[in-house]
Amino acid sequence: MSGSAGPVASVVDVFCGVGGLSYGFKQAGFDICMGIDVDEECRYAYEKNIGTLFLRKDVSELSAEALKKLYPADDETRKVLVGCAPCQPFSTYNQKNDNPQWRLLERFGELIAHTSPDVVSMENVPRLVKFKGGRLFDCFVEKLEDAGYHVSWDILYGPDYGLAQTRSRLVLLASLLGKIDLPKPTHEPSSYRTVEDEIGSLPTLSHGDIDDSDELHRASSLSAKNQRRIASSKPGGSWRDWDDDLVTACHKAETGKGYSSVYGRMEWDKPSPTMTTQFYGFGNGRFGHPDQDRAISLREGAMLQGFPRDYQFTKPGAKIRFKSVGRMIGNAVPVTLATAIAHAVRVHLEAHAT
Repeated sequence: MSGSAGPVASVVDVFCGVGGLSYGFKQAGFDICMGIDVDEECRYAYEKNIGTLFLRKDVSELSAEALKKLYPADDETRKVLVGCAPCQPFSTYNQKNDNPQWRLLERFGELIAHTSPDVVSMENVPRLVKFKGGRLFDCFVEKLEDAGYHVSWDILYGPDYGLAQTRSRLVLLASLLGKIDLPKPTHEPSSYRTVEDEIGSLPTLSHGDIDDSDELHRASSLSAKNQRRIASSKPGGSWRDWDDDLVTACHKAETGKGYSSVYGRMEWDKPSPTMTTQFYGFGNGRFGHPDQDRAISLREGAMLQGFPRDYQFTKPGAKIRFKSVGRMIGNAVPVTLATAIAHAVRVHLEAHAT
């Protein structure tokens, strides 16, 4: 298979978002058949960058028969199903509530059992393993094993795979062909990619500005007080470095003294903190630029998620909204980790080529 001119296998990506996971598999030589997500805002980015169709569909309403039809009809092509169910339902808060979204993982398991793709990849937040006492994840693994899959899973640390971001993710691989190995680390702490490696070459911006050559390289505006705060902030420091008149009332309170990772700057020589959907806001985490008095731009957040510098998220000429684009970027599977997963699947399929 490694010497063939055709694609390694055909992939359908459920919960595809803007295509982080699909892009990683595309980079590894897979044919992406379709991306499926309920969020229409992701359509343009997915279709533009992945080069295949986006189906707006609630996965809870997707039938196994419809999913089967998305793959090539021949029996020779290996079929891969990948997905990352929404991670927000697996918070501590939602363990006490009947948020219907967490049932999407159950639905994903049902689709796998009824469509029997050769290989499955599932990526999610680490806390899924302990969600509801671990019962949900254990049931998912058992469903796959009962369907004949060999399952491997672990918590992978992004910097070990070349991601310039301290993000840990639960990664599960399952195969009907035999034992499947998770991707092996490619980097050690001494060689971790850093913030400077990833975004150090981008043009300088002031808060509220937009780069003339890249509309996504734009920084949110800061209030006068937040301008003073970021000017007083040190890379890797916190609000504890400020003069007393700049510290917020909530952080002065006893209950807020432990929240030191907000209103902070990143450090050039280390990986960034985990990107959230609000990384563009200085007060939302350690998202201050290492030496420019602003929060990181939308483009910088995307690049720290492993997206290439030319990845497009909005139609040319369309209004760019921080909240919307930030959500799409923050929710994405980091491309660097996706590529590592895809290569592990490729190695597995090549080892079982007929």
